[in-house]
Amino acid sequence: MSKTITLLAMLLMVIASRATWGDTAEASNPIRAQLERVSRGELTLEGRRIVATRSLPKLYEQNGYQPYWDALRLNSLLEALDSLRDDGLDPEDYHLATLRRLIADRDTSRVNRSALDILASDAYALALYHLARGKVDPLSLNPHWNFDARDIRGLESTVFIHEAIVGNRILASLDEVRPRYGLYAAGRKALAEYRSIAELGGWPRIPSGPPLKAGMSDTRVPALRRRLAMTGDLPATLAHTDTAFDAELEAAVRRAQRRHRIEADGILGAATLQALNVSVESRIDQLRVNLERGRQVLHEITDDDLVVIDIAGFEVHFVSGGRKSWISRAVVGQPFRATPSFKARIEQVVINPDWTVPPGILAKDILPFLQRGDLGVLERKKLTMLDRNGRVVDPRSVNFRVLTARNFPFVLRQAPGPDNALGVVKLTFPNPHLVYLHDTPSKSLFNETVRTFSSGCIRTEDALDLAVLALADPLRWSRNALDELVARTETRTINLRKPLPVLLIYWTADQDEDGSIVFKADPYQRDKRELVALNQSFRSGKRPPP
Repeated sequence: MSKTITLLAMLLMVIASRATWGDTAEASNPIRAQLERVSRGELTLEGRRIVATRSLPKLYEQNGYQPYWDALRLNSLLEALDSLRDDGLDPEDYHLATLRRLIADRDTSRVNRSALDILASDAYALALYHLARGKVDPLSLNPHWNFDARDIRGLESTVFIHEAIVGNRILASLDEVRPRYGLYAAGRKALAEYRSIAELGGWPRIPSGPPLKAGMSDTRVPALRRRLAMTGDLPATLAHTDTAFDAELEAAVRRAQRRHRIEADGILGAATLQALNVSVESRIDQLRVNLERGRQVLHEITDDDLVVIDIAGFEVHFVSGGRKSWISRAVVGQPFRATPSFKARIEQVVINPDWTVPPGILAKDILPFLQRGDLGVLERKKLTMLDRNGRVVDPRSVNFRVLTARNFPFVLRQAPGPDNALGVVKLTFPNPHLVYLHDTPSKSLFNETVRTFSSGCIRTEDALDLAVLALADPLRWSRNALDELVARTETRTINLRKPLPVLLIYWTADQDEDGSIVFKADPYQRDKRELVALNQSFRSGKRPPP
């Protein structure tokens, strides 16, 4: 029995000594100890929530759990975090005030140096994550979102972060992960300029009144001059108190109208007055929202050819080498049938397409008439009713009152021809929304300023020219060749030699060809919702956390 007691006592001594050794090792490496707390779910240091819980343990493992941040690197980090204001992000989301306080006091015994180091790493990792992927989880706003989450420079993120800190490339690394498309840089520049205007008190509000145009004189003209001068539409030297609406002012109004996507008639009418009287603070919010959208989608724009559908701008762009090489006006979905934002690949061009009524249009635009006994809707829309085997059905033989869009057993089809809803060509890209690009017989709608008339598809003014670009085979499929096919009135499906990416994106702030910033209407009222999400505390949502 005494031997058993002796062995048990020795075992307890060994266990105790090992526990003491482990505690000492942990205490001798406070960074590792803090990271253990993070892994246990204790996610605050110095009152700040640690966000990069997935990256930090991997990061410090690469550095032997030693501190990263000396005085030089910390100063670079503070400068980098300050620069995030021009990205429309709030530096305080990245522990800025706490870091400044800790850095100022780090030579005193009151500062937990390991907490400072981890907070600095967390701030830096989170900033890179937001610049590369966006702060807001797009899936929280759009369940059909399918744009790729961007890797940081094609590296494991912790490797990139480790190398950037060690090499003191803190500022340069932010530029490396920012979107490289020129629109993003233009948005950052405009945001800084508009914030400067806000700091000066903003621009004057132009009083309401009857339309003003060249040759008139009015007491509101000086306010109009000051307003246009503040955004560079009118030279500052012409922002005087003269009440005459002269030729220089007319030219400035036209410039402002073009930048706000209003008919550029040079007249201060109701629409122009409304656009110019939007506050500078609202324009700042608009720029911030669109910079966030840029972080989510602009990495998709590469040197390869692609099609971009600018939903809020009512345009289709062919982008080659990262630049718009072709632009066409477009008609997009009505607000209650909004064209969705997503990406896909154009695979086919169909010449002289027929049109099969999709379920949404059947339910909203056709079946209600049939249920009321108005069979003439089929004739008005030049639709033929077919059974599932393609045989023609006499609508007079059908009791439509017992049918719904879900159990509708027929197909409604419109034959190819000049009155076909799809016009003479469509470009298809498989997607769950049943959306595609197509021509239209309703050409007059392209002359409208706000072009939200479709049921979700994108009507393209120069659809045949776009088909030539998509087919990328000018010897075989020139515009003349396609015109000849159209003239034959036969349906012809042509497969692209290489699928062409298409991005359906929503911009309400953009860059014009001359480099000036453009503000558009928000036809689907998406900006306010996205601004609320942008201003909230960060949550990774359905994305992997940083």
